[in-house]
Amino acid sequence: MGAIALWATLAPVGVRLSHLPPFLTAGCALLIGSLVALPWSGFKWRLALVPTSTLALGIYGLFGYHFLLFVAFRTAPAVQANLVNYLWPLLIVVLAPLFNKTTHLRFRQVIAAIAGFAGAALVMTGGNAISAEFNVGYLAALASAFIWATYSLLTQRVKAFHTAAIGTFGLVSGLLSLACHLVLESPVSLNAQDAGLLIWMGLGPLGVAFYLWDAALKSGNAQQIGLLSFITPLGSTVLLLIDRQEALSPLVAWAGLLIVGGAWLGRNTGPQDAANDPKFETSESS
Repeated sequence: MGAIALWATLAPVGVRLSHLPPFLTAGCALLIGSLVALPWSGFKWRLALVPTSTLALGIYGLFGYHFLLFVAFRTAPAVQANLVNYLWPLLIVVLAPLFNKTTHLRFRQVIAAIAGFAGAALVMTGGNAISAEFNVGYLAALASAFIWATYSLLTQRVKAFHTAAIGTFGLVSGLLSLACHLVLESPVSLNAQDAGLLIWMGLGPLGVAFYLWDAALKSGNAQQIGLLSFITPLGSTVLLLIDRQEALSPLVAWAGLLIVGGAWLGRNTGPQDAANDPKFETSESS
């Protein structure tokens, strides 16, 4: 919930920084976010070191996701691209059994995921119809969703690493993002307000949020976490409305009901569900 709350602030901050090139924004924020690894590791930098294969996974997740998402935003309508991108919580729920043999997909979890995505779609589109015309940017958005879902699930399968290693992922991904900025975007100047917002973005949604997300996946149920993640677009919309001093609409309330209802429906309800949680241990096995 901490990661989700921080990610919800990304939209209003992103809107205020929309005049900056996206790769510059992501690169600066990721580099700032990588500094969070220092206090997280107790300033023991060795804890941030990981094998090459694990580093590759981190770059795949952090850089791959943001690169494809920004490509999608540059080549497709933003609302539709963001809607396709928010298939990632649904993919986490559906793909979890493929990555963990002790996890099973139940009918109510499928219904819960569909309800959560419907709520996310409702709040992001404002209840308006969207264009059904194909755009190559949608493929990039779908790929970004697939990358974040599989990255999240794969972190549970690789050799255990300290959460501080997320700082290494962010450092390399930030440098790659800045390289993309130099190649693909025009240089700009930053003012004091831009710098302040970039620092918040780096410390919050592109910093601490990643560390909390990693810790959550290592100690929680990926399917339940995926369902809760649909709260992110709802929270983003509410914060945007507050930032713009606009009234909350009944549509937002309906979206919230679908998302929260879906998360409640897909929760663990008893011993049988707990036994299928990869972190659950019986008294005998303990």
